[in-house]
Amino acid sequence: MSSTTADPIIGEPEVLEDEITASNIALADGVETDPAWLALKAAATELQGLQGKDGSVGEADDHARAGDLVDAIVASIDAIAPRFPHEREYLAASVVDFRRWQAEAFGVPDFLDSLLAFQPQRHRIDGIRHLVVFPMVTQNGSPDRHVEALVVETIWPEFIAELEAGDYGNKLFVSLRLVDFTPGYDTNSAVLFPETVAMREIPPFTWGAIFQDREAARYRRVVRAASEITKLDLPADAAALLDDQELAERTFVMWDIIHDRTHMRGDLPFDPFMIKQRMPFFLYSLEELRCDLTAFRESVKIQRTLDARLAAGETLTDVEEQMRSTGKLVQYAVIFDRIFRFAITGSRVRNYDGLGGQLLFAWLHRKHVLEWTDVKLTFDWAAVPDAVVELGDAIDELYWKSIDRPKTVHWLAAYELVTSVVTPNPASMWAEGLPREVLAGPPKGYTDLVMDDEFPLSMFFEALDKKMKPVIESTVGITGATA
Repeated sequence: MSSTTADPIIGEPEVLEDEITASNIALADGVETDPAWLALKAAATELQGLQGKDGSVGEADDHARAGDLVDAIVASIDAIAPRFPHEREYLAASVVDFRRWQAEAFGVPDFLDSLLAFQPQRHRIDGIRHLVVFPMVTQNGSPDRHVEALVVETIWPEFIAELEAGDYGNKLFVSLRLVDFTPGYDTNSAVLFPETVAMREIPPFTWGAIFQDREAARYRRVVRAASEITKLDLPADAAALLDDQELAERTFVMWDIIHDRTHMRGDLPFDPFMIKQRMPFFLYSLEELRCDLTAFRESVKIQRTLDARLAAGETLTDVEEQMRSTGKLVQYAVIFDRIFRFAITGSRVRNYDGLGGQLLFAWLHRKHVLEWTDVKLTFDWAAVPDAVVELGDAIDELYWKSIDRPKTVHWLAAYELVTSVVTPNPASMWAEGLPREVLAGPPKGYTDLVMDDEFPLSMFFEALDKKMKPVIESTVGITGATA
């Protein structure tokens, strides 16, 4: 590996006006059928079969073929680079990284230099495309650090730009649409994170991307099926969300930009990047749910503020009307995605997103704004917003109080909040009361006694899971184009 270290490029996102014009953006239209892209994709896919888990090509007999494939990748990048003028620096650095990896006999790859040159948050312009090529793992996709290649397109409608420039600033957030990709993204992976790339050291990260088209497409398929199974009569605007992919994408962008920034805001009794810490999985449940419920709360606030202006006889701008109508749609999206998809997706081994969905459903049921009667699901939509906000307030209060508590006391208080709504496993030692020697010992003892399925599915979700499993499985690799 190279011993040199490039300084990360950190700063406010910017638009490079001399490079980015409508005609330049149009250069990448249809690039997914360009022979250079198809050759790059094919070479990267074949190279994956020669790579080990850490990204290296361990078999000396495979080095010659790996060299041919890298030659093909480099030639393809050079050929296609003129269609991405805003990525000139990144694509040049990518070629250098591939050549160095090749010269160093295909050991563990190091693509730090090209990663530092890749700055998509500087080009948050609706419709602009990026070519992305890195050896990386794909979250909820491939655990192996293999070379992946993608063509992606930015989703950045005007009303989102206005929200981000106002009360919901999030300079690191990038919203993307999948156009074409190698097998690591023919999976459930819906994110592109710099920390997944193979690199010699970890720099400060300046961006994170979510594929809103995949999230929206999954939502539309799953919620449509779940609504039919539960005989749920959807309000007209919620039904429209299932019929319009672009509308659903914009809704998920608004949800995610507020969710993402919330991880670093509020009364936090811990490092906001808590996923790096070892703690009971229900803590992750509450953190992810806190961020979603903050997005819900802020969407209610935006909608009600603009509704009041309309009621007072004011005329909203087109951008304000987009904020108002999409704010209402975010509320449906949070509830239905959490209840119908999160709760029953994945294994029952420390499924923190699953628990968050169970918690939201049970809370709304306890508040009688959600009813499951005569095998039919109904909502009291007028009462739903305040009930959801109340749950968010309860989590916020837990966090606020826990700033003054030892870590393990915070864990116990969090468990008490969850178990006040969701029934724990009857065999749970946490529910029974942890032994004194564990309470007096290190945090590891607490974590070790959390069951893999500490909060089993309720009978409602067990029945729903059986009927929904084929639908959820069918969303693997889905995109907006294939929804």
